[in-house]
Amino acid sequence: MFFSLCPAFPFPPTEILRKMEKEGFNEVLIEPLKQFAKDSVHLVKKCTKPDRKEFTNIARATGVGFLIMGFIGFFVKLVHIPINNILVGN
Repeated sequence: MFFSLCPAFPFPPTEILRKMEKEGFNEVLIEPLKQFAKDSVHLVKKCTKPDRKEFTNIARATGVGFLIMGFIGFFVKLVHIPINNILVGN
């Protein structure tokens, strides 16, 4: 359910209405949204652009990961073809 997964809405809509009657609109809806916005701004301010060395390391690691996954897929396909031919019986 979306409402149980979303941090701004940790409970279903019917519970929101019940909580609004008890606690008030501000504490139930406005405060979690303000906290989410504050945390988001904090995260964006803390992020930095990588320098050239860090970028090349990340690009190299990503490329190696792509190559490894490609070889794994190639070998799985390579093994799968003869097994499939045996099972189907060409």
